[in-house]
This record gives sequence, structure tokens and C-alpha cells, in this order.
Amino acid sequence: MLILVLSLVPIDACDAAWRWPWQKDESKAATQKHHAAKREASKPSAPKSDASKPAASKPAAAKCDQAKFKVFVDVGHTKESDGALSARDVPEFEFNLKLATKVVEKLKADGFAEAKLLVTTGKARPSLFKRVAAANNSHADLFLSIHHDSVPDKMLEDWEFEGKKRHFSDRFKGYSLFVSRDNADFESSLTFAKLIGKELKAKGLRFADQYTLPIMGRYRHELLDKDAGVYRYDELIVLSRTRMPAVLLEAGSIINRDEELQMSAPERQGMIITSVAAALKRYCGGQPIAEGTPRASTAADPSAHAP
Repeated sequence: MLILVLSLVPIDACDAAWRWPWQKDESKAATQKHHAAKREASKPSAPKSDASKPAASKPAAAKCDQAKFKVFVDVGHTKESDGALSARDVPEFEFNLKLATKVVEKLKADGFAEAKLLVTTGKARPSLFKRVAAANNSHADLFLSIHHDSVPDKMLEDWEFEGKKRHFSDRFKGYSLFVSRDNADFESSLTFAKLIGKELKAKGLRFADQYTLPIMGRYRHELLDKDAGVYRYDELIVLSRTRMPAVLLEAGSIINRDEELQMSAPERQGMIITSVAAALKRYCGGQPIAEGTPRASTAADPSAHAP
């Protein structure tokens, strides 16, 4: 019998690693310089340029030692503040915990020995700063937050399941990825998000395109990559306050009745897990990613909720 033991990251009660918006964040510039220096040091000497040749694709990231690469897989929400309810009234936190746990297991099996499962407790906002402090204080190399999607309350419809009134919306489905321009290393964050999205697309999955629609109101966001399904969400604490590249993955919509069942099935979970693992290998291996994806601008509202 094979027993898998996951390393749970201890959460310090001290939130000293974050600053209020009006305080100058002197660490951000230093962090950007640090990440840039690491990537630059790992690059081979560039050959003389040839104007007749097309520009080379940008590297995904500096090559890394998988065994020492610290990737934190964050379980979105907490048991006390468990996020959205699915169409069958299952808390989002349960979906997040199961999927994130399996992602860490897969990463460890693939050689990422320092992959950590990050689980926090308490109310929503304080827990966000706890997970940021944990990642920053541990000098993580990459941060991935796992979530499952819903829709604004105004879009919900009523139905009955197991004799009880529930809420659903079958209008939208699919995964989505979010990054913040306020992150210490936005370019690497965007690169990793693109790699995940392209892996998911290659498996036949589609991204949730409703975030570009006016009907989303304050939840509307700028689509940075229409091929991979990557959105800009600057205000998210776990993306903007982390001092390493950070991505938030909405694995699928649990308020959609059909997709909720799919998200609970091993087949769909396997697609997500292997996509994340493959994307991380490419990211860590410095493999190229295509650039120049068209961008479509939409308004991003600072008052939007933080998952």
C-alpha cells in the first residue's frame, strides 16, 4: 500500500508580511529585481541578432531545480468561510480542498518535492493575509490558488434537489485564470497562467467567457489572453500581495448543474491536475510560449469580491 503524506504549511498568526494600501511597499521593487536577476543569470549568451529572422518566443521562466522549487498550492477559502455553494449546496471549500490535495500529490510524484498544500482557517479577509504571509515568509517560488466558480446572485434560478430548494445557473461554464498587474512578477504570473490555459484547452476544455460581458457588472474583467482564458484581476489579495508569481485558477463552475457533477468526477479532475503539472514542468523548464495574443479590454472594478 502506498501512503502519500502531504506537507501542510503552518500558518503564523502574525500578518506582518502585508502592508495597507497607503503604505509604501518597498519590497515590491526589490522582488521584481530579484526575479529578473534570477532569470537573466540562467540565460545562455544570446547570438547576434538577425533582422531577417522572426523574433524568438519568450522563455516561460528561468530553468529551475524541480526538487527544490517551492510551489504553494492554496486551497481557496476556509472551512469557516467556505465560498460559493454549488447547485446541490456543497460548499466550494470542499471542492477546492479535494482538487488542491490531488494537485500537490501529482506535483510531488512528478519530482516537485517542495510542493506545499496551503490550508488556512478563519474568516475570509484575515485568511487571505495569512496565506500571503505564509507564502512570502517561506520564500515560495510560485503560488497557485485553487477555486471553483459561481455567478452573481442576480443570475441564480431556483430548483428542487432531494426535496429542498436550491439555486443554480446553467448559463455559463468552464475554467478561468486570473493574474494581477500589481504582483511582484506579473510577467511570470501571466506566463504560468497561459501555460495552464493552453494545457486545459488542449484537453478540449473551454474557458468561461462571461467575465467580458456587461451583464457581469462589477465582476467584469479584462481578458488578457483569449486563447488561454486569462483575465486581469488586480485587486485580489492573494495575487497582488504575494512576492512571487501568482495565479488563481477557477477550475470550473459548480453552480452549473452539469459541470458540478463533472467537477466531482475523476476524469475531469484528472484533466485539471495533469494540465497544472504539465504547465509547471514547462514553466520550470524554461520552455518557450507564443507571444502576441490579442487583448480585449473591459472595465475591472476594484470593489469586486476577493475569492
